[in-house]
Amino acid sequence: MNQLRNLQQVIVCLILAVILSAPAEAKVKPGALFADNMVLQQQTKALPIWGTASVGKQISIKTSWDNRTYSTTADHQGKWRTTISTPQAGGPYTITLNDGEALILRNILIGEVWLCGGQSNMEMPMRGFNVQPLEKGTHMDIMTSSNDALRLFNIKRLATLTPQQETDGKWLPATPANVAPFSATAYYFGSLLQQSLGIPVGVITTYWGASSIEAWMSREMLAEFSDIRYPETLNGIERKQQVPTALHNGMLNPIRGAAIKGMIWYQAESNIDNISQYANRFGKFITSMRKDWNIGEFPFYYCQIAPYQYYQKNSAFLREAQLQVESSTPNVGMAVLLDAGERACIHPQKKKTAGQRLALQALVRTYGLEGMPGQSPVYKDMTIQNDTVVLSFDRAPMGLTSYYKPITLFTVAGKDQVFYPAKAWIKVNKVYLISDKVSQPIAARYAFNNWVEAELYGVEGLPVSSFRTDTFDDPSLGK
Repeated sequence: MNQLRNLQQVIVCLILAVILSAPAEAKVKPGALFADNMVLQQQTKALPIWGTASVGKQISIKTSWDNRTYSTTADHQGKWRTTISTPQAGGPYTITLNDGEALILRNILIGEVWLCGGQSNMEMPMRGFNVQPLEKGTHMDIMTSSNDALRLFNIKRLATLTPQQETDGKWLPATPANVAPFSATAYYFGSLLQQSLGIPVGVITTYWGASSIEAWMSREMLAEFSDIRYPETLNGIERKQQVPTALHNGMLNPIRGAAIKGMIWYQAESNIDNISQYANRFGKFITSMRKDWNIGEFPFYYCQIAPYQYYQKNSAFLREAQLQVESSTPNVGMAVLLDAGERACIHPQKKKTAGQRLALQALVRTYGLEGMPGQSPVYKDMTIQNDTVVLSFDRAPMGLTSYYKPITLFTVAGKDQVFYPAKAWIKVNKVYLISDKVSQPIAARYAFNNWVEAELYGVEGLPVSSFRTDTFDDPSLGK
């Protein structure tokens, strides 16, 4: 009898062991971007959606806006990916995922989705950094920020040498509590877009302070640059956000191909030590991102770094490199921030200026809104009339202005390549320069220093970038 009881106990234990050791049945789970409160890009015929489920499990996806059902199957790793179709902006809607057990994603809006990336100036939140505030009045913008048609998603920081397939984050409606810790530049961008377009807007942020452009690029993007070195491990590396590919692997690859309208960017400060390489690498980053996303030359708008008293290097060369990318890469635009810097702080307070100038680019150039130019005036060419330099500008249909203040930031040089202050005056969209120290000028510069405050604007209010007509100096020297 005891033997029979012992045998029964053994059998029960074996059964329990088998049950406990068997893998748990995986339930259908969408990627982090696909969740309650999300915004999906409108009018997309093949919008990618992905997730995980049990190996070989068939998943149905039903969209409430058209009652259409899509089917897909989890692969040998339990991953699934398919596409759905979205209508014009609207909502709220639901999506029902079903692998035998239904999962309903609720309160979904259809509208415009923008990806916002960069380093600490994109990261700087509406409430400011510790001991580094935003400009006065931002607290009132936070308190009046409630807007269910504006949704926010922040990608969790991750630096890794291995490309990741999934990220972490949560869609949140714009409320004071959610806006206060959110990127100020991205919030002001998204808020102005939503207000002007009158449709839902989703803003996805991915940033890391002090990150280099190389960290945001994949190995494929960096393949043509022979000086790039990859560590075997991140152990012991203090600034992982400057390791080539580390942030692309951890923070961009997981959302690769997600349906977006376009991208905004605020980064470059950490590349102050390799200025001569920046334009090529930044341009490669933009074109490669477009290739990876496979939705054509989507709009890409970025901030030119604001003036700041850098040490040893002249950041005007870096601003110049950023300006070059605008003219060499299609469907991009640069928001000039020459009037929005701070001498002693690399994190300027005027994030509303940055976000709204990026939004202005998008509203005018992507959405076709009229009433304002989207871009700052830009230097076109130079002619010499005896001892006078004449500079012409494009994108200044109503002319240039200094708002009736003296213009002091122009310099001219002769064959000795020594620059001297020049007297400057404006005639419509031209600037005339003369210096009693340079009788035969051959070159001119404007605001070509680390710390400057803009003096020259288009009549509509957008500042002209710093620039030079010469190529005397090697940017890497930082003269």
